[in-house]
Amino acid sequence: HAAAGFEDWRVQVRGLVARPLSLSVKDLGAMPARSQITRHDCVEGWSAIGGWAGPPLGLILNAAGVRDAARYVVFLCADNYHGGPARYYESIDLVDAWHPQTILALRLNGQPLDVAHGAPVRLRVERQLGYKQAKYVQEIVLASSLEGFGEGAGGYWEDRGYEWYAGI
Repeated sequence: HAAAGFEDWRVQVRGLVARPLSLSVKDLGAMPARSQITRHDCVEGWSAIGGWAGPPLGLILNAAGVRDAARYVVFLCADNYHGGPARYYESIDLVDAWHPQTILALRLNGQPLDVAHGAPVRLRVERQLGYKQAKYVQEIVLASSLEGFGEGAGGYWEDRGYEWYAGI
């Protein structure tokens, strides 16, 4: 079972919200899920089609009560890419956050996510390139600005020169 070992995993929802949340993988799995078959397009030129399933991010944002000052949703992840000093992070705007295809994926091709694919919780923001699909999500922070996260460009790769909006 791919989700074994994640019983204590929590996703914290905080920042500019009326009701901060702490959700277990079981909590997320009990929410209404969306299933979708989509193509993952990598900036390196490869692509893959997969069947993803999990609760729409919008359900979670609605449960937390997004405050009017919020402009961005920042995802803080468990990994520190290539042993860097800071946690991997990514961000999207509220338009993409509430898009029906933006989900917190718990399953891939009918099976619980494995670690290689982002277990236990992975962001899927289908209207953008692969580097926006953050793996190992631990915290979802609603913020008015991207300052104070990484180098302030909106994500690990954006801090290294990639475009913040990676629309496809």
